[in-house]
Amino acid sequence: MNVVEQWQSDLESAGQLTPTVTNAILRAHDDRGAQAIEAVSEGRVKEYRDFTVVVGHDDEYIVEDEGCGCRDSEYNLDPEDPTDLCWHVIAVGIAERVGEVDHHDMWYSDVREFL
Repeated sequence: MNVVEQWQSDLESAGQLTPTVTNAILRAHDDRGAQAIEAVSEGRVKEYRDFTVVVGHDDEYIVEDEGCGCRDSEYNLDPEDPTDLCWHVIAVGIAERVGEVDHHDMWYSDVREFL
């Protein structure tokens, strides 16, 4: 089990961000982990009928199948390393396991037209 699978399993068992799980996320992901925890605590992980979206400070990022189209994912992360994740993917992983996903019964593609 890699470090990501371990903290995800521990978080799923705990159902909340305990100090131990928080430290494991920060050890595994450094600043990306901190940004993810902040996004979850601020309710910025939103699930629509078609996508899960993480609201950043400048844009919204679609996370699908543990992948993200953000610049960090495109340019800085190793696609061969399953533990090398952007903070948007980490945030979704946390929010799903602690029940902090903000569900919207609408299509994100419809919402996006208004933004």
